Amino acid sequence: MLKVGDPAPDIQVQTDAGEALQLSALKGKRVVLYFYPKADTPGCTTEACEFRDSTAALKKKGAVVLGISPDKPAAQAKFKQKYDLPFTLLADEDKSAAQAYGVWKEKNMYGRKVMGIERTTFVIGPDGKIEKIYAKVKAKGHAAAVLEAL
Repeated sequence: MLKVGDPAPDIQVQTDAGEALQLSALKGKRVVLYFYPKADTPGCTTEACEFRDSTAALKKKGAVVLGISPDKPAAQAKFKQKYDLPFTLLADEDKSAAQAYGVWKEKNMYGRKVMGIERTTFVIGPDGKIEKIYAKVKAKGHAAAVLEAL
């Protein structure tokens, strides 16, 4: 399990535009990497729209926001366009990033055990180390909490 002070795992995933993104390419910037279960679902939409509405304030604090889920790049692009999200969404189709960050977990869904993303946010410092971890995030109000902590 990752903890504050650990180096952030250097993941390579596709963006909503279908381009490769290597997390280490953002070294020198503060990154808000938020994992969410599925694009265009109620909780994920709430969380994404709150980050959208906080983008200017987050940028003022020097933060780059990246949303990531197991969706395909096309689904991420559609979600981004539908809600006018001004930040990059990442497609973790093989769940390698979720596994590297320890957020691919067994969950209870309607009495059944299923594997899925545990909504979690990592704040990664300019040095590439984890500064803060928000586990088991409640979507509503989360972006404001992240902004306040930066």
